[in-house]
Amino acid sequence: MNNTSKPKVPKQPKKTRQPTKLESGDTQAAVIYEKFAEKSKVLFDLGQEKSHEAWEKAMALAHKQMSAAGEFSAEQGEAFKHYLRRDLDQTMADMHHLTENAKEGLNPGRLGAGALSSLAKILHAASGMLSKLSEKAEKALEYKTGEVTMAGTLTCMSCGHSIELKKTSVVPSCPSCHGKKFRKSY
Repeated sequence: MNNTSKPKVPKQPKKTRQPTKLESGDTQAAVIYEKFAEKSKVLFDLGQEKSHEAWEKAMALAHKQMSAAGEFSAEQGEAFKHYLRRDLDQTMADMHHLTENAKEGLNPGRLGAGALSSLAKILHAASGMLSKLSEKAEKALEYKTGEVTMAGTLTCMSCGHSIELKKTSVVPSCPSCHGKKFRKSY
């Protein structure tokens, strides 16, 4: 039996992947998210086509360029695309709904039949539409700990505690009850 043994080499820690959820207080991620959103917009504006598909291509190209430059991991970039897509989709749906209501309410035949009557109908329809839009916006403005969002006020859905974000940030846990779901207001 040989008395000489090899010295033990400590194992190197395993590399871990970047989490999809971002850490609370990760201001660097918020800054990178803003840069990603701006780069996506610039690429979209440079293109001739102005469609949902063109926007998706612009986000994919921004993701590819910034990931290749080492500004964020591929997984973190996918999270950024998800956040940006969610906000843009909600805005587009709201604008479409407003446009359809305006077309219906501003029909020239209605205006010719009586401007005051038409105005009353428009205001009534707008009131109902705004109520529905408000309900949809409340549902769309639900944010979870780890997501990136722009400046605004987050209200904990568990305890009602408010957190004011002065700039784009990663959504933290509630400092009062450690809740993870918030409603956002501006």
